[in-house]
Amino acid sequence: MELLDDLTHQRLPLFLLFASFTVTFVVTRVITRLIRAGKGPFKNNVSGGLHVHHMVPGLILLLVGAFVSVGVNGVEPGASISAVLVGIGASLVLDEFALILRLQDVYWSREGQLSVQVVALTVAALGMVLLGFNPFNAEADVEFGPVAFALTAPINIAAAIFCVVKGKYSTAIVGVFIPIFAWAGAIRLARPRSTWARRRYSPAKLEKSTARARHFDKRWGRRGLSIGDWIAGKPTDDAVDPALPEESADEAGDALAS
Repeated sequence: MELLDDLTHQRLPLFLLFASFTVTFVVTRVITRLIRAGKGPFKNNVSGGLHVHHMVPGLILLLVGAFVSVGVNGVEPGASISAVLVGIGASLVLDEFALILRLQDVYWSREGQLSVQVVALTVAALGMVLLGFNPFNAEADVEFGPVAFALTAPINIAAAIFCVVKGKYSTAIVGVFIPIFAWAGAIRLARPRSTWARRRYSPAKLEKSTARARHFDKRWGRRGLSIGDWIAGKPTDDAVDPALPEESADEAGDALAS
C-alpha cells in the first residue's frame, strides 16, 4: 500500500501534465472550429494588423512552467503546478507546430494537419511514460545490461534524428520507444518534400521517392487523413490531390513498408 502511495505521488505531476495537455488540445480545437464555423460565443475578430497566435501564450506558459519546475526541485505543490503549466503551454505550442515549421499560417490547410499528428503522437508518448514505459531506463534492459544500453542509446537517438530530417516525424517519435521503427525509417527513402530529399537526392532518386510515397499514401494515407479531418476540420485546400500529403499520419508503418 505504501509502495502504491509512493508511485501515485511520484506520478501525479506526470498525470497532471498528460491531462492538462490533452484537455487543452481538445478545448483549443473546439474553440477554433467554432470560430471557423462562425458559431457560438467565439468570434474571429482578426481584420488585419497584428494577430497573436495561441502559440505565443503557450510559449510563455511553457517557459514559466519550466522555470517553476527547476526552482521547486520536485517539491509539491510546485511540481504539480509546473506540470499543469507545461502541459497547457506545450499543447498550445504544438497545436500550431505546422505554422512554426512552415513560417506561414497553414492552420486550416492540409499541411496544418501535421500539428494534429504531432499532438496525437505526443499524447501517445506521454501515455506510455505515464504507464511506466521508459525508453531511457537502463534497468529495463535485463538481458544486456547498462553497458549495452549506453552503446545503443546514441544509435537510437541518431536514427530518430535521421527520421526527422527525412520528414518522418511520426516514425521518429514511435522510434524513441520502439527503436526498430527509427532504424528502418532512417535507412529507407526520405519523404519527397523533406529537407534530406531536397538537398541530397538526385532527380532520379527524388522521382523514386515521390513514386514510393504516392503509392504508400494511396493505399494507407487516406485513413490517417480522414481521422485528421475529423479532429482538425476539413482543410480549405482539400482540392489538392490527397494521394501525396506533406506528411502521412501513418508514417510509423511507412518505415517498414516496402
